[in-house]
Amino acid sequence: MLPSVSFRRRFTDLTEQEVLALAISSEEDDARIYRGYAERLRESFAATAEIFEAMAAEEDTHRQMLIDLHKKRFGDVIPLLRREHVAGFYARSPIWLVENLGLEKIREQAGQMERDAQRFYELAAKRTTDADTRKLLGDLAAAEAGHEQTAADLTAKVDGEVRDTEDKEAHRQFVLTWVQPGLAGLMDGSVSTLAPIFAAAFATGNTWDTFLVGLAASVGAGISMGFTEAASDDGQLSGRGSPWKRGFASGIMTTVGGLGHALPYLITDFWTATTIAAIVVFIELWAIAWIQNRFMETPFFRAALQVVLGGALVLAAGVLIGSG
Repeated sequence: MLPSVSFRRRFTDLTEQEVLALAISSEEDDARIYRGYAERLRESFAATAEIFEAMAAEEDTHRQMLIDLHKKRFGDVIPLLRREHVAGFYARSPIWLVENLGLEKIREQAGQMERDAQRFYELAAKRTTDADTRKLLGDLAAAEAGHEQTAADLTAKVDGEVRDTEDKEAHRQFVLTWVQPGLAGLMDGSVSTLAPIFAAAFATGNTWDTFLVGLAASVGAGISMGFTEAASDDGQLSGRGSPWKRGFASGIMTTVGGLGHALPYLITDFWTATTIAAIVVFIELWAIAWIQNRFMETPFFRAALQVVLGGALVLAAGVLIGSG
């Protein structure tokens, strides 16, 4: 048995005092999580933030009710018992993960939190023999069920116009933080590495050497683009989001863009590898044009002209240099 698991208590082994202590700490955690959501959403999604503030306030009320019952039955000293101390008990994701979640995911997670809490109170109520405790736990289970509906209906509680505004802002933030840097990286990796890879291919006729050139060019370009994007703008004034997220998106997609037409050169036959690499290049360039049209609202013809024609010219330059 793993040491980290062996010291966790089973829920069925908890005393009624420990169940109350666990409920108190869980309500504290949930209120803190909801306030964390509200704080991080307030600037861009004020209406949803207000709902999370209200849910946090109600969790505080539940916690106080549980504390009052504990004082009445067991005194003022509440045992330290948290979710992580109980085997199989539902877990909560760290608040900072909200930075990586879209607005819809946050709403969904709030609904899951309330479902987990409702299930806990229903099970806890079945195990207690004290009438007051059983009544309170049953009431809290019903309240959490109402919260679940609140979380599920965050969309309905926020009127349609506000909801549309929030969703548009979430989409805009996603585009600015992930799509734009990633697209710039994909374009750079796909286009800028064409010349060195195909020049090496036609100059050496050796697929392994060509692959190494392509790998080095792709990784080097990815590192360069990633740090350049991260250092170019801290995102505070532009609203483009975390520089490290943008740098990560740009760097990874730059590397992916270059590796797409470098990997075929793992094939030992030169012309087979080159043919496949050319097909990959064709697909990459048209995919970039589609992404520009889909996420950047660039007219498809203009995107195709910029990306496909530019890529074809770079490819031709690499072939001519390598053949010379």
